[in-house]
Amino acid sequence: MAMTDVLRPGYLQVRVLDLEEAIVHYRDRIGLDLVEVAPDGRAYLKAYDEFDRHSIVLRQADESGLDVVAFKVSSEAALDALAGRLRNAGITTTTIPEGEQPGVGRRIRFRVPTGHQVELYATIALSDQGPMINNPDLWRTEPRGMRAIRFDHCLLHGQDIDGTAKIFTDILGFATSEVAVTPDGQPIAIFLSCGMKAHDIALVRHHEDGKLHHVSFLLESWSDIGHAADLIAQHNMSLDIGPTRHGATRGQTIYFFDPSGNRNEVFSGGYQFYPDNPTRTWTADQAGKAIFYYEKKLHETFLSVVT
Repeated sequence: MAMTDVLRPGYLQVRVLDLEEAIVHYRDRIGLDLVEVAPDGRAYLKAYDEFDRHSIVLRQADESGLDVVAFKVSSEAALDALAGRLRNAGITTTTIPEGEQPGVGRRIRFRVPTGHQVELYATIALSDQGPMINNPDLWRTEPRGMRAIRFDHCLLHGQDIDGTAKIFTDILGFATSEVAVTPDGQPIAIFLSCGMKAHDIALVRHHEDGKLHHVSFLLESWSDIGHAADLIAQHNMSLDIGPTRHGATRGQTIYFFDPSGNRNEVFSGGYQFYPDNPTRTWTADQAGKAIFYYEKKLHETFLSVVT
């Protein structure tokens, strides 16, 4: 349920080193549907329970990482209003015309203080293979791989997370669901929600700007996390950590890497959030428990490896 004009995370475009290898990973291992490899060279994919045409875009490049994360808004009028609010706050916006991505309408692009590109859009074509709506079965075809339900959120690293969070809360209408803070109260991690999820985007302070920590996909249950772990082992995928559980957000999780080194997460669970809820706070001395509730400690690759 959306609480603002921003409905939800819409799509994310990541850079990969080998497009065909990446397609195998996201299609056959995570379980997304390949919509098309377009004439522009990008691959467009979606999860089986998503109505929109695509949610993940893969672009082959010389360096892995994030190109842009985009959020779907409620209407073209809302898009205009949000663009005006961004400009009134002194933020430069660029209009990306309809059709630059197949099936996607006009987009508003801007850069946040952490160096990441963010887009807003109101219009996207519905998928021919979206969830059934008349006497619907659970799915059109049985899910495969890790059986990802949807692209859920991403975690971004950069220096000025306070400034970036301020844009999301003050201009886009997000609420802060959870934070981790230093002894003097400075945020080191901020979790932001535009609806009733524990978070739709998260920010962590890091010495480099514009970095992607992970892209996350929702699974149905804790047993599906175990199934994902089995697939990671069977296919010799690069495991970061898990299966385990977060203290922050309460999600059950496993982290691993795509063939280009971009970190993926699949998770289930997590609490429901309302914007009038108090913000949950973790202190720095409990950061290990906040991130990995069972192990109660962080490990080196989770802290240092970003793309």
